[in-house]
Amino acid sequence: MDFHNKFYAVLILSAFTMLINLPFGYFRAKSIRYSLRWFLYIHLPIPIIFIARTISHIELKYIPFFAFAAIAGQILGGKLEF
Repeated sequence: MDFHNKFYAVLILSAFTMLINLPFGYFRAKSIRYSLRWFLYIHLPIPIIFIARTISHIELKYIPFFAFAAIAGQILGGKLEF
């Protein structure tokens, strides 16, 4: 994969990571802290992101970008109001 394709793949997967964590962050914020539901809302998106990263053949060195996007999605999702 050349630089531009890898850059766009990491960018798209980071956006996907953030978007998939938005609803989980919203539901996490509405649940009781440190409960099983709260724990699951934090950790359920991780296998989805892992599978997407594995399918797209992105190396391990980009995981901090995805971790940052996941945390940002959780925080922003927790601030959503409907």
